[in-house]
Amino acid sequence: IYGPAPRYLSDDFPRVRDAHNHSTRSGVADVCLYRFRSNAGKGTFLYTGKIVKAGDKDLDGQLDFEEFVHYLRDHEKKLRLVFKSLDTKNDGRIDKQEIMQSLRDLGVNISEQQAEKILKSMDKNGTMTIDWNEWRDYHLLHPADNIPEIILYWKHSTIFDVGESLMVPDEFTAEEKKTGMWWRHLVAGGAAGAVSRTCTAPLDRLKVLMQVHASRTNSMCIAGGFTHMIREGGMWSLWRGNGMNVIKIAPESAIKFMAYEQIKRLIGSNQETLGILERFVAGSLAGAIAQSSIYPMEVLKTRLALRKTGQFSGIADCAKQIFRKEGMAAFYKGYIPNLIGIIPYAGIDLAVYETLKNSWLQRYATDSADPGVFVLLACGTTSSTCGQLASYPLALVRTRMQAQATIEGGPQMTMSGLFKHIVKTEGAFGLYRGLAPNFMKVIPAVSISYVVYENLKMSLGVVSR
Repeated sequence: IYGPAPRYLSDDFPRVRDAHNHSTRSGVADVCLYRFRSNAGKGTFLYTGKIVKAGDKDLDGQLDFEEFVHYLRDHEKKLRLVFKSLDTKNDGRIDKQEIMQSLRDLGVNISEQQAEKILKSMDKNGTMTIDWNEWRDYHLLHPADNIPEIILYWKHSTIFDVGESLMVPDEFTAEEKKTGMWWRHLVAGGAAGAVSRTCTAPLDRLKVLMQVHASRTNSMCIAGGFTHMIREGGMWSLWRGNGMNVIKIAPESAIKFMAYEQIKRLIGSNQETLGILERFVAGSLAGAIAQSSIYPMEVLKTRLALRKTGQFSGIADCAKQIFRKEGMAAFYKGYIPNLIGIIPYAGIDLAVYETLKNSWLQRYATDSADPGVFVLLACGTTSSTCGQLASYPLALVRTRMQAQATIEGGPQMTMSGLFKHIVKTEGAFGLYRGLAPNFMKVIPAVSISYVVYENLKMSLGVVSR
């Protein structure tokens, strides 16, 4: 067991076999103490049931020698990626400033004293820096102590779809980008969004109808709205506009992801993750670029949702009629309030989600960064609801501007004029028409998109979580 440590511990088979045999002789299957001496000095590791679970390929509850070696090799590769991402100076050592910066990028601020405490727990030679051997020796038998785990387990906008694509894009780890797992996540997320939007489409169409037609003189309740839609066009009319709502997921997600990655490079960050403010700026700009690219599809979705039976034969016919009667400018009505709405939605959604995430990590993330299904759903639902609430008046004005030509005899107003008109005629409450069905769809939308995403992710072979 004692002697110079190789570049990778898993390559030193005598020491690994000795450690494995020691665990077997002790008669303890899932907990044993393994000590060895490396170039950095002595290290003490706790070999726990988590390692058995992570390395037990044949699911027999035991970790044989081959499985133990496989676990060491796999885990060391991950540790090497983390070490390189933290070593921003590329000098082969991690100091307290790099630790503070890495945690700050994840939204966690610590003091110099706390950073020094972290260093001392790993530093064996008193240099107050951590080299690769010290880093590896400290973390090797701790399967969950990886900063990228937070990225892996806390994906947000990729998983949850509430019908609005204004969230800041998720980060992907270096390993996910290298192995091509990132595009599988995006495909699974897009497909999950399509299923989620289709299941909640009746509530979404009701929201649009209430935003456009409800007023003090024309009150529309949820039950009355559904009755009106079914009487006018039958049961299938509840899904009007859903086709376009689903079609626009793919181009919008792809454009936003590519724009986000390019903006990160322009910002000049070589970090695996950006800081909160940088993420907000990059995410908002990427959202603005994506929305600008697909905005005519947003207008078509609204017009199709509001159409009467027999008005349009399909998406292409709707586009032709709008272009012929109103011109190209009609496809960008409501563009300004939509663009402005990205800022409060993305900002508040990100802030609330990061606050809830950091609170959970500080209190409960002792062995793993995995929050579990219910915590993740609760955080996603809460942050999305807060983001929607903050940006809802702008979303309502956008929808009314998109639909102005469909209201016979209705005035064609600017954004500011429409705001004033709504407040004057309906009061401040008028800016929140349709909020009830909008909130009613959040929990089912988040839940459905999560379940579909998890199943599709496994089908696509995503193994990063």
